[in-house]
Amino acid sequence: MSALLLPLIVALQLTSSSAFSGACVGAPGPALRGRSSLQMSMEFMTHYEEIQLDTDHAMSVFDITPQIEAIVEKSGCKEGTVTVLSKHSTLSISINEMEGRLVDDIRQYFLNLAPPNMPYLHNDLDYRVGPPDWPGGDEAWREFRRTQPVNTHSHLIAMMLGTSESVPISEGVMKKGKYQSILAIDIDGPKGRGIAVQITGGK
Repeated sequence: MSALLLPLIVALQLTSSSAFSGACVGAPGPALRGRSSLQMSMEFMTHYEEIQLDTDHAMSVFDITPQIEAIVEKSGCKEGTVTVLSKHSTLSISINEMEGRLVDDIRQYFLNLAPPNMPYLHNDLDYRVGPPDWPGGDEAWREFRRTQPVNTHSHLIAMMLGTSESVPISEGVMKKGKYQSILAIDIDGPKGRGIAVQITGGK
């Protein structure tokens, strides 16, 4: 090896070693150090509430952002996450823009993907098998299932749209985009619906 190159190689090795050590055990920069101190001083918290929503028709879209924002503020969470979960298999939770013509597009698009009048097996109510522990036995189950909607398409659309969303909270507010809203989409209304809201983080 050239005697001229040896000092340069040693210098590069020392620089690399110092940078590696600093990244692992060295003191963080001022911004990161301040953030770490903030996290250390926070008290862990969790808060749970439910939103009740009365929908008026099938494929109805509701902006529930104001309700979620109020719950976040009430919880006192400064840094954390809010999770919003539909408690129904035909009610979706999605983040998108709440704009009238887009709402019509959502309805048309998903009803074209899963048309209500297809010969779905789930819609054959007489062939549905009831739970073994149904109160009153199979006869009571048959009476109950006669009241159930023909709604396979609603289940399929809900699977595509999803039933939950999580949004980061920082400095006490949800960090979502300017045109993003938390939407509840009832594919099988009108119904009374429940939405679970869970906040975890620090205060």
